This record gives sequence, C-alpha cells and structure tokens, in this order.
Amino acid sequence: MTRTELNDILAGRRLVVSVSGGKDSTACCLYLMELGFEPDEYDRIFFDTGWEHDLLYEYVENDLPAVVGPVTRLQAKIDLKEELVPIAEHFEKMLGVEYSSMVRLCLKKGMFPSRVRRWCTQGLKVFPARDYLLEREGQVVNVVGIRAQESAARSLMLEWEHSGTFKCDVWRPLIDWSEEDVIAIHQRHGVRPCRLYLEQGSTRVGCYPCIFARKAELRAMSDFTPERLSILGELEEVVMDMAAARYADKGETFESLGYHPPTWFQNPISRTDAKTGKRAGDGWPIDKVIKWARTTRGGSMNQVELFTDPTGHQGCVRWGMCDTGSEK
Repeated sequence: MTRTELNDILAGRRLVVSVSGGKDSTACCLYLMELGFEPDEYDRIFFDTGWEHDLLYEYVENDLPAVVGPVTRLQAKIDLKEELVPIAEHFEKMLGVEYSSMVRLCLKKGMFPSRVRRWCTQGLKVFPARDYLLEREGQVVNVVGIRAQESAARSLMLEWEHSGTFKCDVWRPLIDWSEEDVIAIHQRHGVRPCRLYLEQGSTRVGCYPCIFARKAELRAMSDFTPERLSILGELEEVVMDMAAARYADKGETFESLGYHPPTWFQNPISRTDAKTGKRAGDGWPIDKVIKWARTTRGGSMNQVELFTDPTGHQGCVRWGMCDTGSEK
C-alpha cells in the first residue's frame, strides 16, 4: 500500500497506534515511517498494567520514543475498598511501580484471570483504549500489530473492520506478515527490539508474567528474575486467603463447592475431558509451575532438563543482532 492509497482510505481520519513495547507494534510504527508518516502525523498509546518488566518500561519510555516519537501512557484506575489499598501499595512497592492496575484488579475481584475469564485484557487495555478513542476530537483509526500467524483466532481477523466498542475502524497492517518480516523491518531501520527479546530470548513481551506464558518463558523468569516469582507467590497467598474468607462467610469451603484455590496459572498438563470437552480447571501455585517448567518435554515432574540452550543467545541469533553496534 502507498501513502496515497492509505490517505484515500483514511479520508482525513487520524491514526492511533496501540504500542506495547513488543516487536509487532513497533513494526507498525516503522511501517508507517516507510509510508512517509512523520511522528506528529499519528498518535502512539501504551497501556500500562503496572505488571510489566523493567526492561519493557525502559524501552517504551526511552528507546521507542527516540525512534517513533512520544508515546502516551494510559492506565486503568481501579476502585478498591479502603482496606485493600495498603495491600495493593505493598505489592506496588515490591514491583517498583507507582500504581499496578493488574494487582488492584486481582485484589478487587479476589481472583486471577484465566483462559475462560480473561478479564485482564478487557479491564486493563480495552476499556482504557475505548475511553481514549471516544474522547478524541475528530474521527480516528486504531492501528494494532496483530498477525494471523500468531494464532488460529487471529488468522480469522480481517485487515480492516469496524469496532463497535471503539466506535471507529481498526486497521491491522501486519495481519499477513511473518515474524521474519517483523524482524526484517527492525533490521532495515537499525532498530533494536526490547532487550527481553535479545537477552532472555522472549518470543513475546507484555504482562510479566502473562497467564499464557510458555514453558521456556517461565524457565527464563526463574533464571533472570526469581524475585518476580516470589512476589507472585505472595500475591497468590493473599488472593487465596481472600477467596477462602469469602466462602467461609457463607459457611462454604473450596472442597464443599468443588472449587480449586485461585492461582495465577492453571494446571499446564491437564487434559480435555472426553465427555465434557473441557479441561480440568485446577490451578498450580507458582512454585509448582516453575518446577514443571524445568522438566523435559513430555516428561514427568521428576524428569528435569539438565542442559538447555543459553536463552539470551537464542534471542540475539533470531534477531541477527548479536554483534550490532546500533544504539537505537
């Protein structure tokens, strides 16, 4: 697509790019640069969950603006009961952030998000995006770096469609791109991605950890940031106690209801029931999940993988930036 063709489609509407600090949203901005857009011709918004890695914050605050222009930070504000505020502030201090919407939302709900109840994305990103887009003067188009290659669900998405939630069109310019295309546009512009990709071999960045974190990502977390896992373990204990107290007030227990204590991760090796078509909903505490993350593929909990490839080396090889001197 040329700039002229895009201008005809936009018909005066301004582009608003949702950036995450990840490779795909950065590639969106670089693609706009290749089409001839200057930084002041479109907006960039970042959804701060207060649950990100320090290196991601560094990238969004310093590295990315130096390349694509200023980034507006948006953050959901969570209305907490007064007695829960000190607990939230305790975790925010440990995380090193002023405000964590993620922690506060988990405390407010007294549970964690899951595969089925994925309210984290809606509450922490969709709603802030909606409010920002609806409050802007003039019509806009929201640009998102979604690629069909990422999942079966995303492979069904269209490049252009209207969003009833945002009351505007959504454009997915990278929908047909491969990961190689994304890496290539970074290389063409001499732009290094977030250091998590290079130093920890991450395949995605964002919530740290995400409830959908992969085995290798969890193992890397254990190697590089064990203190984050300790924070998560403490948060699990708090939320478990809250849930237990909530049921006790009704004369119930987890066991009597057939429920499982709330944990950040569900059982990663549970199988789908042939009769119901559903996976077991039991949760694993973070220490058990990390023990599993260190096992061999398909092995039991006692079969620990003794030798693994150096994670950071995998990352810089994938990106072809092990020896680059670029400071961007």
